[in-house]
Amino acid sequence: MTKLITGVTRRDALKAGAAFAGVLAMPGLVRAQAAAVKVGVLQPLTGALAFDGQAGQLGAELAIKAINAAGGIKSLGGAKLEAVIGDARSTPEGGTSEVERLAAENVSAIVGGFASPICLAATQAASRYDLPYIVDVGVNDQIVSRGLKNTFRFAPGSSIVSAQALDNLVKLNDAAGKPIKTVLLVHEDGLFGSGLAKLLQAELPKRGFEVIDTISHPTPARDMSNIALQIKAKNPDLVIPSSYYGEFVLLARTMQQQRIKPKGIYAVLNGAASNFRFVKEFPDAAQYVIDTNHWYDPRNAVAIALKKEVDGMGKFFTYNVALNYSAMLLLADAIERAGSADRAKIIAALETSSFDKHIMPYGPTKFVNGQNTGAAPVNTQVQGGDIKVIFPEKFADAKAVFPVPA
Repeated sequence: MTKLITGVTRRDALKAGAAFAGVLAMPGLVRAQAAAVKVGVLQPLTGALAFDGQAGQLGAELAIKAINAAGGIKSLGGAKLEAVIGDARSTPEGGTSEVERLAAENVSAIVGGFASPICLAATQAASRYDLPYIVDVGVNDQIVSRGLKNTFRFAPGSSIVSAQALDNLVKLNDAAGKPIKTVLLVHEDGLFGSGLAKLLQAELPKRGFEVIDTISHPTPARDMSNIALQIKAKNPDLVIPSSYYGEFVLLARTMQQQRIKPKGIYAVLNGAASNFRFVKEFPDAAQYVIDTNHWYDPRNAVAIALKKEVDGMGKFFTYNVALNYSAMLLLADAIERAGSADRAKIIAALETSSFDKHIMPYGPTKFVNGQNTGAAPVNTQVQGGDIKVIFPEKFADAKAVFPVPA
């Protein structure tokens, strides 16, 4: 039998050709072999913000699991998403160094960051590589006011949240006969808390409230006794805290121990006030605390099922889980529409997004100068060991208790 130059018989070549033709006739097999798309999941997994960071990582990974189980990126032949994890170590410098590493590992995009200082630094670093970055939380508006074409914030920023918080506070106060006249602000002294306090200081007097003091604290903080004593001495009608998880838990417990009982605690973007861990571990200190914050849509079937899954894992279903789950779905949608893992094409797809398959109480996604204008906060209140949505009415599952019963 005639041999080919390679030493393979003509019969062998015909068999190989037939086998290759069979592969082409089986697109499912080709799809199964599609190269994975690497996506960065950047969170503060160690350090002071580790609780929030680990919750964010969980949300992103559960979304990737769901996306892959549903067939992956179909426009790329069923390519699976592959998470590349980055630990920002609760510092801006940590976030920057991890962006450098993730870029070198050829991720197509990054999701996460959580804290404003981390997001501010990480998005700047990512812009040097035209690396699309979806910010999960990071509320400081500098993040999206610098003209970075790679940066997209899925959740509302501090200006949007504070405006909604003030509108709803006025509604609550008016409905109760205006018992709140004086307000004391407590905030963490970083980019997030200081920026928000400045906004509230300017806007509260316009709504008829007197700001009698503004007190800052570091993160992390080990003691809140001095701040509690100042609150007790000034005796405000309302305390508005803007802090990360550990600091607010410490403040709330200290106020409870010292029997400091204002007419209300009305938090804005607080790390603990809308957190099931706080409610479970310190139910008495948490009771009736109101927050204006990120939250999931309590009517959404996917959100309900996801919460059940997270609860079954023995973990707390925080807004970080819901936001990162949704942000990863948003990224997958952009990759799907781009039909590519190319960074520039993903950025272009995000710019034109109208994604609405998230689990948040938002409208369709629409980015204007990097900010999702479809995003909005809700007001929650701790009632009887549970967290209820009290505003807006179309998402509410409870009525507010305000002011706090004596």
